[in-house]
Amino acid sequence: MAASLIRLHFHDCFVQGCDASILLSEAATLTSERTAVPNAGSARGYEVIDAAKTEVEKICPEVVSCADILAVAARDASFAAGGPSWTVKFGRKDSTTASRDLANSDLPSFRSNVNELIANFARKGLSARDMVALSGAHTIGQAQCFTFSDRINSNGCDIAGFASTRTRGCRNANLAPLDLVTPNSFDNYYFKNPIQKKGLLESDQNTF
Repeated sequence: MAASLIRLHFHDCFVQGCDASILLSEAATLTSERTAVPNAGSARGYEVIDAAKTEVEKICPEVVSCADILAVAARDASFAAGGPSWTVKFGRKDSTTASRDLANSDLPSFRSNVNELIANFARKGLSARDMVALSGAHTIGQAQCFTFSDRINSNGCDIAGFASTRTRGCRNANLAPLDLVTPNSFDNYYFKNPIQKKGLLESDQNTF
């Protein structure tokens, strides 16, 4: 769940800012970001934020936003997995609108090359250094098999055994760990894998 909460926070912030718009459900007057291509069937952790919000409301009703709760949850998830911690400033306001179109157009693609990624992050006021640092969150979590099957099965990876190992892992499952060595630990293997041509996603391998 740590990786899911970190990803949920990132996907929230990259579209309209850190306003919890990703948490909004589909309605007659609202097209939810949950159903955008980068989120549908893969974004998780909504129920964790809902549960936390319920408990917070019992103690401090109508004060703490869902956006702040999501920011804290992502920070704590990172630290619990062995990753960095940081000070979370409070005061975010929850959005009453969402944009599936912006989620589809703005969120980075697993097929992006490095120039596309740099340009994408630059549009959000983030540098190439920021992009590399934030991409490091792929050191934990899982990827859907369809996001990398084309790459490893079309000579996109020339490390002996890597493609076959990854292919076998997808035969009986829809998900595969982004990092085979320490899949549940927030460490620096994300940065080591592309050097060895073992970046699982095309976008990750393209950063090297």
